[in-house]
Amino acid sequence: MAGMLDGKVALVTGAGGGIGRGHALELARHGAKVVVNDLGSTVAGEGANSAAGEAVVAEITAAGGDAVADPGNVAVEADADAMVQRAIDTWGRLDIAINNAGIVRDKAIWNMEVDDFDLVMDVHVRGSWLVSRAAARHWRERAKSGEGPVNGRLINTTSGAGLLGNFGQSNYATAKAALVGLSLTLNVELASIGVTVNVISPGGKTRITGTMPDDIGPGDVDADAFDPLDPTMASPVVAYLCSDRASHISGQVIRAFGEDLRLLQGWTPIASVDCGGQRWDATKLPDIFDKQIFGSRAPGLTFG
Repeated sequence: MAGMLDGKVALVTGAGGGIGRGHALELARHGAKVVVNDLGSTVAGEGANSAAGEAVVAEITAAGGDAVADPGNVAVEADADAMVQRAIDTWGRLDIAINNAGIVRDKAIWNMEVDDFDLVMDVHVRGSWLVSRAAARHWRERAKSGEGPVNGRLINTTSGAGLLGNFGQSNYATAKAALVGLSLTLNVELASIGVTVNVISPGGKTRITGTMPDDIGPGDVDADAFDPLDPTMASPVVAYLCSDRASHISGQVIRAFGEDLRLLQGWTPIASVDCGGQRWDATKLPDIFDKQIFGSRAPGLTFG
């Protein structure tokens, strides 16, 4: 039986464990050849160890799939270019790029050091941008060579913190929100060469959740039991978005957490008032906001 992703070549960053590992295994299960990138750093971005990525490659090959490990750092330009080139050198092309690599350094803003902010932004935003640029250059070159629409797939990763905010994560939440803006822009830029760009918002028990106050650590996932906090829950959604059958879906933010699958839409106007051809008068704005903008809605918006 033909796989949904037969013939496709994919790169998954941060694929040595948790959510990224789930993506890599799921893509391979459906026939994709996979570059398994993982620097092997700690959850705070310290150190490097290629063992995790190599272990995922071993899992894929043991199941009859095809994969290679890449130990590069997504935040380093040469490494990001090299991981895309690894796919090209190994299998002649790249069709799918999934930016999943991430770290956390959680602290309230008054305790956060500049390095805590910069490193999280480097991995999530700079790293996703660098990998996206390397993939985009490859796809554009193929399109210009006469191949036509390349049917590429780019998926970036956001989170609940990036969409809703979260105490102690002014770095992480900012980075994850930035990836939505990046993706919406790349959706516009890459559409003409046949690349879809979407955002996945996954969740589950991972090393990152293990650092949070409620300490939902990675734990062991029982393959025979349904667990809504299984970090691989979003991976089938990612595999579908990477397939030819999802060519009509682009520029979307999709939340796949636990048992829920949600299509999200942000920054949609919910109230509007016309100034009537005159400059706003600051002294009249309290009444305008309270009665016409907020109305029955409390100014402190809540999200669910």
